[in-house]
Amino acid sequence: MTNPVQLSKKELNKVFWRSYQALGCYTYDKQQGISYMRALLPALQKLYPDPEDLKEALIRHNVMFNTTCAFVPFCLGITCAMEEEYANAPEGTFDPQSISSVKIALMGPLAGIGDSFFWGTFRVIACGIGAPLAAAGNLLGVVLYLVLNLLPSTLTRVYGFKLGYQGGREFLAKIQADGTLEKVTEAAKILGLVVIGGLVPAIVAVPVSLELNMGGGSFILADVLNSIMPNLLPLVLSVVVYHYIQKGVSVNKLLFLLLGLGILLTAVGFFPMG
Repeated sequence: MTNPVQLSKKELNKVFWRSYQALGCYTYDKQQGISYMRALLPALQKLYPDPEDLKEALIRHNVMFNTTCAFVPFCLGITCAMEEEYANAPEGTFDPQSISSVKIALMGPLAGIGDSFFWGTFRVIACGIGAPLAAAGNLLGVVLYLVLNLLPSTLTRVYGFKLGYQGGREFLAKIQADGTLEKVTEAAKILGLVVIGGLVPAIVAVPVSLELNMGGGSFILADVLNSIMPNLLPLVLSVVVYHYIQKGVSVNKLLFLLLGLGILLTAVGFFPMG
């Protein structure tokens, strides 16, 4: 762009408040991705007044994203800083792919930290203190639960967004000046692929229960496949589904196909019941 453009407090506030809708459009294939893209829209519209540039930015963020909701503003702040840097950078000096790579690389570690603290610690402590008081009819129990549960996440949202945007701008300026941006981008891409790969055995299950009796012995297909490579079938299934998504097959069609296939294989005894 010929004239430098900078996000104002107005656009940043809109992005922040939209971060509260991270679960407002949760889908199977993109999870929080569409809500994340919608939260960025005020910033993207300011940075890319040209419709084609805006379209490119929306496509860039129309991808899978999922992390603890309290850390979504932090990721949005960094993304705003990187989009602002890209919008003002001379052509060919900033790789826009690094924006998505950094976002994807952050979501896994932040989800692990956030779920442990906000779901496994703060909420449990808040319930442990507030529930007995509320059960005794004391309104203070409700107040304490709300304060102990919501205050940490609210502070994380507010200061996380500021830290992500301000820190992201300073960090990007520094690493771009000394030439390490390309290395950081490549490292983020690798880490992002590792995060996505680690999700496969965690969320994809192919519970094979086929067992055959052969000559007094038993042939357990699951044990054979796991001896070749643990979680081989989830990996194969993920690769096949990804292949068809890349070919333009509707995700809804694939979901119904997998549902029907699962029912059929369960009926014939290939998958366990229940």
